[in-house]
Amino acid sequence: MSALLEIENVSRLFQAGEETVTALAGINLEIAGGEFVAIVGASGSGKSTLMNILGCLDQPTLGDYRVAGRSVAGLSADELAALRREHFGFIFQRYQLLGTLSAADNVAMPAVYAGLDATSRRERARTLLDRLGLGDRVNHRPNQLSGGQQQRVSIARALMNGGRIILADEPTGALDSKSGETVLEILKELHGDGHTVIIVTHDMDVAGHADRIIEIRDGGVLSDRLCREPVATAQTQSVVNDASTDRLAGFQRRLAEAFPMALRSMAAHRVRTFLTMLGIIIGIAAVVAVAGLGEGTRQKVLAEISDLGASTLSIFPGRGWGDERADSITTLVVSDADALSAQNYIDSATPQISTSTRVRFGRTSVTANVDGVGQDYFRVNGLTVVRGTGFPAGSVAERRQEAVIDDRAASTLFPGSESPLGKIIMVGPVPVVIIGTVARRAGTPSDKTLQIYLPYTALAGRLLGPTTSLAGLTVRIKENVDTVVAERAIVGLMSRRHGTKDFFVFNSDQLRRTMEKTSRTMTLLIFSVAVISLIVGGIGVMNIMLVSVTERTREIGLRMAVGARRLDIMLQFLIEAVTICIAGSVLGVGLALGVAAAFGRPGSEFPMVISADAVLVACLVALLIGVFFGFLPARNASRLDPVDALSRE
Repeated sequence: MSALLEIENVSRLFQAGEETVTALAGINLEIAGGEFVAIVGASGSGKSTLMNILGCLDQPTLGDYRVAGRSVAGLSADELAALRREHFGFIFQRYQLLGTLSAADNVAMPAVYAGLDATSRRERARTLLDRLGLGDRVNHRPNQLSGGQQQRVSIARALMNGGRIILADEPTGALDSKSGETVLEILKELHGDGHTVIIVTHDMDVAGHADRIIEIRDGGVLSDRLCREPVATAQTQSVVNDASTDRLAGFQRRLAEAFPMALRSMAAHRVRTFLTMLGIIIGIAAVVAVAGLGEGTRQKVLAEISDLGASTLSIFPGRGWGDERADSITTLVVSDADALSAQNYIDSATPQISTSTRVRFGRTSVTANVDGVGQDYFRVNGLTVVRGTGFPAGSVAERRQEAVIDDRAASTLFPGSESPLGKIIMVGPVPVVIIGTVARRAGTPSDKTLQIYLPYTALAGRLLGPTTSLAGLTVRIKENVDTVVAERAIVGLMSRRHGTKDFFVFNSDQLRRTMEKTSRTMTLLIFSVAVISLIVGGIGVMNIMLVSVTERTREIGLRMAVGARRLDIMLQFLIEAVTICIAGSVLGVGLALGVAAAFGRPGSEFPMVISADAVLVACLVALLIGVFFGFLPARNASRLDPVDALSRE
């Protein structure tokens, strides 16, 4: 027979502190295809180390090891994984079955990493289990099987990809004598089918079933004897081979399989998964809620400023607010309003004068602000006439004694449901008839001040005495006209008319921009706190995933033993981290929507407007957090040494 496995002058050294331990020392060995070999020796003799090298779980320190003529020296971790997938099937003393998987899923695991499709995997797994007498146990988990049944599942797994070479490490060590005999009979049958079978054991009775016994002592071959002539058998071929499998399709299948594996792992530790997810839930909910609060506040501010007068400019005498000489400046006159109204960028303009006086109706007497305004005042300032009308053109020209009052003045002077329209009230000594009411402007301080509007000509001529100067002018800019440009034009026009700049302009857009800037600043501040909480949640995910890697080290070693690549291991843990974060983001978005529905309705003190963009960004952020904070644990898992991982408790 030609040599299938060749070991040439192989040594394996380990560093234990400052001491170098020699596990194998200059071993030379050849194993032909189809042989049934037992490697025996006492504990510490080096037989397990030899098996690990034979199965490409470990590599020699010195010497050369060849599988089917191919040297393993210098092969990458993924190339070694390919050798294990294509040539080897492992049977472990402690079975090494995953408790979260059924018997069929445990058996099918090697084919996942070989890229076999799900239907073919299931059919082959069922066939193998049925062959080993476990056809009625395919959906049972390991804790529902006896020790002998678990070992048969382990044997079926070793055969999943063909198992050209079966490596059995103390296959009967954890079994009773009857189960042990059953396992040995199965191994003999596999040998008869053409498999190369290598048993590692300390029990000479078990070794006696083999055709060839290699005895190891102190890292060297003590004896190599043939117990019986091997029977020539047809050598088996791998069922699945990467070279014949479409690599892209195989990767897609492995990726698709990694997701349900992640879900099973999360389900196995529900409480820990939820607690890990909690930081993401809170962080995402905070980010979405703050974004919604910021947008809701912005819209509320814009609505209130619009109510105060959309795109309006107010012109006052003096150099600015608090100018003590403002009262002595009389150059702001009605003709200025007429001149401004004639400009093509002006929608409308209104003069304004003001005073405060007593207002009486019947036995009710209150103090009110009285504004003398033009007929376009309510349009300019965006005030809504809810009953009656505003001032017609004749009211101003004829100095009519008419009034429009706000809803607070109406409810004070006319309590109950009595309509104020047509009623005559005394504004100081002047009787006026009410022709309309307006809604109180949003954003006005909620005090007891009442507002009365008269034609400015009536207020000046009948209450204040003859005057031509105004307290102010307000103009409304046409839509699609930049208020900053309009302000410069108004300043130029008024300066030419007055011969000097003895006035100042207040631009309502300045207030809007200031309010928006303040709102953005506050939103950014709160958003920063939310992002910090999200980062803390991400760190929590990373910590838990690192713990998970430590807890599942033997699982990682098993997956590597059956052929998982480093990328497969990395994807497994990375998908778990991403799944936790995505699930947390969904719950966090749901929490934010619940908060918005309960406390952030339109019209409330803190309105929340949650947009689809905010939800999408939140989910994207959660995905990035899962990738970023899951990368280190996933990378650590993928870089574990398979033989070390399998040996950890």
